[in-house]
Amino acid sequence: MTLAAVVQFPGSNCETESVRAVERAGGGAEIVWHRTTDLRRFDAVIIPGGFSYGDYLRAGAIARFSPVMTAVVDFARSGGPVLGICNGFQILCEVGLLPGALLPNAGLRFVSRPVTVRIESAGTPFTCAYETGNVIEIPVAHGEGRYVTDEADLARLEAEGRIVMRYVSRNPNGSVADIAAVCNTGRNVVGMMPHPERAADQTVRNTAGQGVFQSLVAAATVAEGA
Repeated sequence: MTLAAVVQFPGSNCETESVRAVERAGGGAEIVWHRTTDLRRFDAVIIPGGFSYGDYLRAGAIARFSPVMTAVVDFARSGGPVLGICNGFQILCEVGLLPGALLPNAGLRFVSRPVTVRIESAGTPFTCAYETGNVIEIPVAHGEGRYVTDEADLARLEAEGRIVMRYVSRNPNGSVADIAAVCNTGRNVVGMMPHPERAADQTVRNTAGQGVFQSLVAAATVAEGA
C-alpha cells in the first residue's frame, strides 16, 4: 500500500486533513515531525498548509532549515513525489526545489474562499487522475500566495508545460500568469496554493480536490509495479 509522509512543523495546521485525504484515496499516511532525517521508507511526501514557525521573516523561510528538509530534498532528487500545499509550496520555493517565490497577496489582505482553477497539466504524480483542461473549485487560505518569478523562468515554465494549475475567472492573489501550481523539471515535485485536502470529503459537499490524492496513490502504485 502507498505510504505518504505528511511533514509537521511547529505551526502546521492541515496535516490531519491531508492524512485523511490520502486514506480516503486508498493509501496510507503518517504525520512526520520536522526533526525526522530519513524518509526512505515512504512512497511520497506531503508538506501541508499552515503557518510554519508563525511565518516569521516570511512564509517558509525558517522551515526550510528544519532537519527534515534535507531528507525532503534527497527524496525529491531521487525522483520521489513531493507535494507542497500552500505553506508547503512556500517552503519548496524557499529550499530551491521549485522556482520563484510567494509574496504577499495583491491588496495585502488574507484571502480565504473557494476559487476556480484549471488543470494545465495532468502529467504529474498529483494530477494524473484529472484530464488537462478540467476545471475544479477548491479553496484557498493564504496571505502570501502571489506567485512571482522572473521572465526567463516564466518562459521556461510555459515552454516546458510546468504550470500545473491556473486560476480562472478571478485571480485571488495577483500571481503572475494566474499561476496556482507549478512543478519542477522532473515533474515529481509540485507546489500549489489551493487546498485540495479541504475539498476531499462528501461532508463538505466538495470532493474536487480528492483527485490530487487519488493521483498520488495511483502514481505510487504504478511506480511500485514498475
